[in-house]
Amino acid sequence: MQHKIVAIVPAAGLGRRFGQDRNKPFETLGGKPVIIWALETLERMAEVGEIIPVLKESDMPAGLELFSRFRISKIRRVAPGGRERQDSVFNALGLIRETAPVVLVHDGVRPLLEAGDVREALKALDGCDGVVIAVQPKDTIKELVGDIVRQTLKREALVAVQTPQIFQYRPLFAAYERAMKESFYATDDAALVEWDGGRIRVVTGSYTNIKVTTPEDLIVAEAFLNMRKER
Repeated sequence: MQHKIVAIVPAAGLGRRFGQDRNKPFETLGGKPVIIWALETLERMAEVGEIIPVLKESDMPAGLELFSRFRISKIRRVAPGGRERQDSVFNALGLIRETAPVVLVHDGVRPLLEAGDVREALKALDGCDGVVIAVQPKDTIKELVGDIVRQTLKREALVAVQTPQIFQYRPLFAAYERAMKESFYATDDAALVEWDGGRIRVVTGSYTNIKVTTPEDLIVAEAFLNMRKER
């Protein structure tokens, strides 16, 4: 089943864990801004019809200049960021007017996006409302009450969810609309669809698809980029 994807790339976060006055999407990684790596991957994919980045108002001029310089031609509109990531994605969803497109949401600070992962998720979309990319945790996970262990969870039943996440537009927008009305906030898009009764499928992703959250993550991402070049 073939779809034309509208890709939303939120990049309007405050980056509290990265350091004051530092903007993660515009940090340099391998000679390019972090956000450009994922945008270039989406730009090359025939399955993607449009890319909608989400930026803080103060970042709009710098962002538009970057998109032009790196020739990201699928960007025709940019959504303004909101107070939380969820507000930002909702702003972008409001720009989509197609009847029932497929929507991909990918964090602008996950630079090592693989086209193959997007295609696997897209193939898995039939028969469900959304698909998430995830990996099994390598560490043992314990649930706490305060600082006391309540139980040790079974790793084989757990996944660490990443982006991209791919959805049918209608159930995603319906979940967002209800959540915004009820002031319900979740940490990722799939959680909203789950909360609204939607069916989410999981496909295996890659451990190299890291999120740049702290300065140390840039060092790890650089190492993964070098590994990719060697392959």
